[in-house]
Amino acid sequence: MADLPAFEVVTDDMILYRDVMVPMRDGVRLATDIYTPASHGRPLGGPMPVILERTPYGKAMASRAELEVGMTEPMQRATVAEHFVRHGYIVAYQDCRGRHGSEGKFVKYLSEGPDGYDTFSWIAAQPWCDGKIGTMGLSYAAHTQMAAACLAPPGLATMILDSGGFSNAFTCGIRQGGAFELKQATWAYREARENALASGDELGRRALEAENLHRWFGKMPWTEGRSPLRWAREYETYLLEQWRHETFDDFWKQVGIHAAGYYDAIPEIPIALISSWFDAYVPTTFENFAGLSRSGRRPLALIMGPCLHGDRNLTFAGDVDFGLQAPIGGNVAASWLEFRRCWFDRWLKGEPDHAFEDAPIRLFVMGGGSGSRNDEGRLDHGGHWIAEKRWPLPGAIERSFYLHPKGRLSESPPVSDAAPLSYDFDPDDPVPTIGGALTSGQPVFVGGGFDQREDERFFGCRNPGLPLSARLDVLSFETEPLAEDLTILGRVAVELWAMTEAPDTDFTAKLIDVYPPSPDYPTGYALNLSDGIFRCRFRRSFEKAEHVEPGEIMRLRIELFATANLFRAGHRLRLDISSSNFPKFDVNPNTGAPAGLGRNRQVARNTIFLDRPRPSRLIAEVAGEGVQLFSHGTDLAYVSRS
Repeated sequence: MADLPAFEVVTDDMILYRDVMVPMRDGVRLATDIYTPASHGRPLGGPMPVILERTPYGKAMASRAELEVGMTEPMQRATVAEHFVRHGYIVAYQDCRGRHGSEGKFVKYLSEGPDGYDTFSWIAAQPWCDGKIGTMGLSYAAHTQMAAACLAPPGLATMILDSGGFSNAFTCGIRQGGAFELKQATWAYREARENALASGDELGRRALEAENLHRWFGKMPWTEGRSPLRWAREYETYLLEQWRHETFDDFWKQVGIHAAGYYDAIPEIPIALISSWFDAYVPTTFENFAGLSRSGRRPLALIMGPCLHGDRNLTFAGDVDFGLQAPIGGNVAASWLEFRRCWFDRWLKGEPDHAFEDAPIRLFVMGGGSGSRNDEGRLDHGGHWIAEKRWPLPGAIERSFYLHPKGRLSESPPVSDAAPLSYDFDPDDPVPTIGGALTSGQPVFVGGGFDQREDERFFGCRNPGLPLSARLDVLSFETEPLAEDLTILGRVAVELWAMTEAPDTDFTAKLIDVYPPSPDYPTGYALNLSDGIFRCRFRRSFEKAEHVEPGEIMRLRIELFATANLFRAGHRLRLDISSSNFPKFDVNPNTGAPAGLGRNRQVARNTIFLDRPRPSRLIAEVAGEGVQLFSHGTDLAYVSRS
């Protein structure tokens, strides 16, 4: 093929052009591996559609998410490429700037728009490209897709955004509710170490590995030269900038982290959006779906599974199992590879595929299992897939569950003279994170569904065996056992009337499905489903931080992640209110100090109001009477007829 270096024969049907250095506008070159169809080890002529994936994780390294049902090890890049090459595609994998074989300095997220655009321009100009380029990739490789799409690059014809593609990184992915997501810290440490290994910096790798990341998490906030990243200054620099940049301004509106500002500029191309209820990008996925739907001219598909980030073909998340219907492979499509191949065939080659035309949305509704402990030691929570035409669901009903004294949660409005509840939040003893919608937290924290009980497996647990609800700084509110099944299927939020004696503090909320006692779980099982946080200094606007005035009563809205869960009759809905969720989020020192700079801490006396004039409540979208929830094997039924 013209304009490419000597090739390597991978199989008789596929050859590889390794480390093609693609030039960017500033002269930096990005290393790219290009797999093309061959016949008897010789390249085939003629232009073809191209599939592109841009990644910081190593273009020659296996992606952990390339697992089909039944596999225990992920497929190598060449194996994935071969599947598409055999169907008439050229596949290109590229290392992001400053990563692995590519030149330049790595600055997380912010180079991906221009670099993606330049890569598209280069590919589209090659004689072996037929002018149509599709993209794929998980997580960061979804962010790279969306970043390039915001600049409308030449040749872009379709995308498969898998668990990423920032709609607004200020509200999901880097920050949430004003707090900082500490997965950014664990990611930076892990990838700095990986980069040192890839670049041959043996001393830097050993220095990073000598750091005790768990101990460093107890010494936050980090500062320049006082962090485990002091051996990798470019990683330390960008992390501290993200951490400290706490107000929503032009920094957060840059290409690469704010697709919401560019939806109208993105070409009107077909896009598939993939995520899962325990993924860190649930709001991102739904916001992108809504924003990209505005014109009504883009063919879109949306798939929401039950599991963790990228674990689309597993049956579990944490200590909870969803059954054999959970994987995409065998339920939504024949396999994950085949889903992508059929999608590209439809939109890059024009071949017929009607799988998502009538009902472009697939949602996994969690719940309905036996509630027993399975052979792997996990809770059998169960679930099933449904198909739908629109989101939010047309038949969903918004219902309010009010917080009452004595820990009651009820749809009955509160009485006028209900007394408030107060607790002391000590930033030196934060509520430990026990699972949730998390990714990239290893080796400090993990995501998924877990019984909300302290356990030595989780960072910061000081009382193993005790439920989180035993803490004096956790206010738990439960319904009576449900008389009939209830399905929350949509958006979830908490409206909180609150007060603090500190200049600033946080409030957190967590939605829980409480199983009744059983032989396998004699004290029941409190399964976390969704959570959120809000930093009070942003109660008026995320564009300006303002200290809380003494005696000020605040009306706050905490946005939890959307979810889909069937609460069986006999179960209870539970809502936990507190002021920390660490190490998922950074801990508020309660002093009003700027983000990432507060070394001093103070205890905050926080109060929640429960009376009729100030009715704190859980707000959830619930499947209405006209909504049918059922499926038959892989024959997906519609949620509603509307």
